[in-house]
Amino acid sequence: MSKQDSIWHKSLRWIQKKLVHTIVVPHDPFADLNLDPSRPVVYVMKTESVSDIAALSEITADFGLPSPYDPLLVDGEQTPRVVCLEGAKPLFGQRASNSPYLSTFMRLLGAHKRRPELDVQLVPVSLYWGRTPGKEDDTMRAAVLERQNPTWLRKCLMILFLGRHNFVQFSNALSLRHMADVHGTDKRIAQKLSRVARVHFHRQRKVMTGPVLPNRQALFHALLKSESLKKAIIEEANSKKISETEARAKAMEYLDEIAADYSDSLVRIAERFLTWLWNKLYKGINIKGAEQIRQLHHDGHEIIYVPCHRSHMDYLLLSYILYYQGMVPPHIAAGINLNFWPAGPLFRRGGAFFIRRSFRGNKLYTAVFREYLDQLFTKGYSVEYFTEGGRSRTGRLLAPKTGMIAMTVNSVLRGVERPVTLVPVYLGYDHVMEVATYHKELSGKKKQKESVWQVFGAIRKLGNFGQGYVNFGEPITLHNFLNEQAPDWRDEVAKDPEQKPTWLTPVVNNLANKVMTNINDAAAVSSVTLTSLTLLAAEQHALQRSQLEQQLDLYLTILKTLPYTDYASVVDGDGSKLVQQGLELKKLKLDSDPLGDIISIDDSIAVAMTYYRNNIIHLMIIPSLIATCVTQGKSCDRQQVIATVEDLYPLLQAELFMGVDDVPAYVNRVLDLFVEQQLINETSSLNVEADAMSQMLLLGNTVSETLQRYAIIFNLLANKPKIERSDLERESHTLAQRLGALHGITAPEFYDKKLYGTLSVKLKDLGYLSDKNQSDIQRIRTRTNGLLRASVRQTIVDSVAAEQ
Repeated sequence: MSKQDSIWHKSLRWIQKKLVHTIVVPHDPFADLNLDPSRPVVYVMKTESVSDIAALSEITADFGLPSPYDPLLVDGEQTPRVVCLEGAKPLFGQRASNSPYLSTFMRLLGAHKRRPELDVQLVPVSLYWGRTPGKEDDTMRAAVLERQNPTWLRKCLMILFLGRHNFVQFSNALSLRHMADVHGTDKRIAQKLSRVARVHFHRQRKVMTGPVLPNRQALFHALLKSESLKKAIIEEANSKKISETEARAKAMEYLDEIAADYSDSLVRIAERFLTWLWNKLYKGINIKGAEQIRQLHHDGHEIIYVPCHRSHMDYLLLSYILYYQGMVPPHIAAGINLNFWPAGPLFRRGGAFFIRRSFRGNKLYTAVFREYLDQLFTKGYSVEYFTEGGRSRTGRLLAPKTGMIAMTVNSVLRGVERPVTLVPVYLGYDHVMEVATYHKELSGKKKQKESVWQVFGAIRKLGNFGQGYVNFGEPITLHNFLNEQAPDWRDEVAKDPEQKPTWLTPVVNNLANKVMTNINDAAAVSSVTLTSLTLLAAEQHALQRSQLEQQLDLYLTILKTLPYTDYASVVDGDGSKLVQQGLELKKLKLDSDPLGDIISIDDSIAVAMTYYRNNIIHLMIIPSLIATCVTQGKSCDRQQVIATVEDLYPLLQAELFMGVDDVPAYVNRVLDLFVEQQLINETSSLNVEADAMSQMLLLGNTVSETLQRYAIIFNLLANKPKIERSDLERESHTLAQRLGALHGITAPEFYDKKLYGTLSVKLKDLGYLSDKNQSDIQRIRTRTNGLLRASVRQTIVDSVAAEQ
């Protein structure tokens, strides 16, 4: 580089530093991509641009990557560090057609032919100024700012107006050694490289900016012309005895009530606000699995995000994370209760479309909503909806509502050809703002209607909320799922498109449960959730600090040595660090005396802390059940432990949406780990080591309330073989209240009527609501009774006997 060029580049970089704020996707290229710092790197860009290369040079310096200004020395010759597929566009006239990219590719491939040890990495780099998707009715502003291949004058305007929203996207590196070895090194391969790169950049732009935005009114008129809505309007007119014009007007009202009005300008403004908000609320947002979702977008999938629902923050957090991970924020199905001023209009401009809580019996509304959803899928907009329907009040996943999933499956059946993929998302927080309100509602207080005053009240309470967690679970591609569940579905639908298949309802139910299981498979273990789980199992919710740290170290060892799934995440650090974090967040209480520190959960927040425990209880429930077996059972061996877990696992699976594929194998791995950690020894039976008894008892206490629920149910079934399902639910709930009052159980889910309803459905599926399975019922009753404390067991047995 000449001295004159160096001065020019430094001057340009100085100017851009003042005007440009760049976000890198992914945030850590070396961690998320297959980059090898020991191998040479050449950057591939779509269009030659001085400003783009200047922006790239700032990023490479921060990440320790080679500067785009430094040429690469290959085989004694200097090769440009950046290869551009297109030359710069002049202010007037056409772009020059003699871009040197082809000759550069050929020189690099030739060097690989001569030097077998050489392996240059081609790293595609895309830059987006503003990420503006464009509109179907583009204006002059769009022509100036939103062109993909601007002249230098347009580029100056883009940097001036959109420079604060510049994104640099690195993609997976391509090995030229692999290309040379597998495909050769001639000109044909160089041309193929350029074609592949062009396709990549085209797809990457669509992932980053999304499809063009429709004119809202034009979209409405197009939807009203669809055959299904024409038919629905005629049926509405006939059934309500009104004119078709009136029915059509009603359909238009429904569309206006439902449809989003996405604004990229608002999203850019919201990004500034949300950046401030997250920095104020959280010390960090932890993300896992975003790269696989980017790849699905890149491969042309229609993405539907299905997160768990813990807080109103969920809408904002997921959209924000997707935006910063280089993906377009989705259109979000929001409850109509959120359509209040000023939140409603803002949510609508941010991509929310509103849905009524129930529209059963309203055929016109159903047809309008279904057609609108089909249109989102057809045009390629990603969508987000919450399968639980509402926010969880206990911290556990709620039983899924299948309405939106059924509509999505029906869209596939009606002919969406692109692969439609559900992406489960686990959202977790060290602090959920609404937890106090949830427990008031569970105790009987009426749910408050959402309003602007609630928003102001929430903002007033903002503080240090610790960490946030966004884990993307295993995706479910609907075409593949349907092929597994109903192999002949295409033929059946083709024969009679109007007929509802007999297999549709059970397949939708299976899919809904699969979604919830995949969400829990991606759970995030944090300092708050793990310390809550530990202390709530302790007597008086308190432990000596050293004992708490030792117990946390054990749980971290279990979770890291035997990962629940590849999608779950576990907090870094040891027990000491987790305790300190809990104290800093004021979730734990510290008391000291001459004998040492005592860590506890204050009585005033103990019930609230069950919420955080319940976020991850499914990860530790089987190790806890195993610990209970070996501490409470007499002469217990492996086969007895496995048999106990297998008997209870279907109920655990139903209420906790667990996805352990091979229960015996998992139990054996946990037992092997207990032996390795010198917690138990194994001779003719499993025995707890004397100095590990307190640890194993504490671990076993986590499952105690669950076992008490099951003992109530199976004692009732054993004493009343012909009990009806509704009576079982009612009597189980009554006995749970009595047990809680006598033994101090405060966990909200212990008294949750819906949970007993879920369990009764599973019991019916398993055949336990029949006097034909009395031997199984008696066996499981004996197992559960034998794992309870004597006082609790006696209360249950006496209470069930009194019911007769």
